[in-house]
Amino acid sequence: MAGKAAAYQQQADKTQLVEQHAPLVKRIAHHLMARLPASVLVDDLIQAGMIGLLEAARNFDGSKGASFETFAGIRIRGAMLDEIRKGDWTPRSVHKNSRAITEAIAEVERETGRDARDAEIAAKLNVSLNDYHQMLNDVNVGKLVGIEDLGVSEDVITTDAERGTDAPLEDLMQGAFQKALAQAITTLPEREAIVLSLYYDEELNLREIGEVLEVSESRVSQIHSQAMLKLKSRMQSWQKND
Repeated sequence: MAGKAAAYQQQADKTQLVEQHAPLVKRIAHHLMARLPASVLVDDLIQAGMIGLLEAARNFDGSKGASFETFAGIRIRGAMLDEIRKGDWTPRSVHKNSRAITEAIAEVERETGRDARDAEIAAKLNVSLNDYHQMLNDVNVGKLVGIEDLGVSEDVITTDAERGTDAPLEDLMQGAFQKALAQAITTLPEREAIVLSLYYDEELNLREIGEVLEVSESRVSQIHSQAMLKLKSRMQSWQKND
């Protein structure tokens, strides 16, 4: 009987966790919607996120020191991203442009030994600066170019030595890959680093970041895409070793 009572209590605790954190699912869904086209429905993201929340409640181990909200946030976001990728509506040309930009950045930086500039990347692609900026916009709207695509959670943007002990997925969030990614982020130009910080840490959307930097939302989209593609370019050796 004691065993049954414990099982019932455990189930009640999990149900309470899900009920308490349902608003987190909506918050993450609306944050993702800020960088997705209207063809993606927020209700679909919320449905996928709720499945992620249920899985988080089922698998959470509080003895490891991480808060449930941090753990659940990663699982919820991951479930939403999986749902988006399953129904990939992105034109093939956008995927092709994303790869081409990443390769062009890598080539420019190998040749110059410094951060690649917009005009240099455009020249390497044999397109005008305006066309290059449009390609960046298409990549940002057409495909999630985010920290998740590098194989880690968004939390790595603001992870430091003190916060590392609170990581819910310690085997993922620590080690040489994280250090290399953190180092790569520090090599970005100041404006690109600021955009990433405001987007992932402060959770501002593109319009709000534009107001902070006094540039258009379209320009923020370009800066964000270019920053993420630079990181992907600089972390390619790690990704190939996975």
